Amino acid sequence: MTSSSPVDGPVDGPVGGGPDGGRGHADERLPRPPAFAFPTQTWKEIAYLLANLLVGIVCFVFTLVWLAVGLGLAVTVVGLPLLALGLRFSRLLGRFERNRARALLSVRIDEPSPLPYQPDSGFLGRLWTSLRDPVGWRATLYALIRLPWSVVTFAITLTSLFAAWPVLPWIARGLTHVDRAMVRGLLFPSDELERRIAELESDRGTVVDTAAADLRRIERDLHDGAQARLVALAMGLGLAKEKLEEDPEAAAKMVDEAHGEVKLALQELRDLARGIHPAILTDRGLGPALSALSARCTVPVKVAVELPERPAPAIEGIVYFTVSELLQNISKHSGARTAEVELWRTEDRLLIQITDDGRGGADTSAGSGLAGLAERIDAVDGVLVVHSPAGGPTTVTAELPWR
Repeated sequence: MTSSSPVDGPVDGPVGGGPDGGRGHADERLPRPPAFAFPTQTWKEIAYLLANLLVGIVCFVFTLVWLAVGLGLAVTVVGLPLLALGLRFSRLLGRFERNRARALLSVRIDEPSPLPYQPDSGFLGRLWTSLRDPVGWRATLYALIRLPWSVVTFAITLTSLFAAWPVLPWIARGLTHVDRAMVRGLLFPSDELERRIAELESDRGTVVDTAAADLRRIERDLHDGAQARLVALAMGLGLAKEKLEEDPEAAAKMVDEAHGEVKLALQELRDLARGIHPAILTDRGLGPALSALSARCTVPVKVAVELPERPAPAIEGIVYFTVSELLQNISKHSGARTAEVELWRTEDRLLIQITDDGRGGADTSAGSGLAGLAERIDAVDGVLVVHSPAGGPTTVTAELPWR
């Protein structure tokens, strides 16, 4: 009879339907494995332990050879490139071991970021980048210290298969806990640095896409709006000039119409400039600028700004356009009767909270404008949180860096 055990599932997955959704080290909370009929996860752990010896020997010999040759020739021109090449191969061995741990030990582990490509740094610059690669050196250390442990785990597991079958699941679980610790300690990304690099690369892409979209919008507005009006104005003035001597009254009427076109073109240019960066924000700061925004909202809005000083200009611009887009959403979609905008500073963070008593149901995951807004805020190390149950009220909280 086969008894069920969470060992069948991923070791780092949820245990007993816990509320953490599989986060954390669930393998430390697993109940005792069964004694006779082994679940799938136990067989995976046994296979991992038995394969340790072969994998450990291959990785150790390869690493020892390139490391000894590279260090021995380091005083020559050849040694340093050999070390750099060996570190790149160590990265590949580390990737292999991470994949093996994912498949057999169910360890959740991210891939480290690749070496930065610097085409303008020259051969010496790329060589130095490879030689100081922390991921490659940690993988090298992992390969060197794994061989003794691989011999121990292979011997214990093989012996237990024949002499200690009832307790083999406990033995395999205990030994693989050590393997998981080694993988997490030496083959994980460089913690905060690696995660920060990945975040910055993602944020850079978001910023570039946002800037390109803004440029396309400005070009479209100029082409379809002010430019078209100015072209029509030039044609109208040309016709008026031709009729000036033949029909002064018609020419005067055409000049009057051109004057109206000039006013409309100026208004469109002002709106476009306000969409790029409003003058009131530059001159008077967030308080008056947000009050002017709320006056244009179709819903009565109460604005409370408590800032001891002005934040960085870039942050001011992001705050202004964030509030502007959220107020537009309230006007168009919320069905609210009242809304409120609050700004305050907490240490080195600027917080925005916008609430309305509308119908609710706003969601950043629905591919709406809120999703794009969240990406823009995330690009500057900010956070956007939306709480909008069906029936309301809706509360949108944004947190941005002060500088």
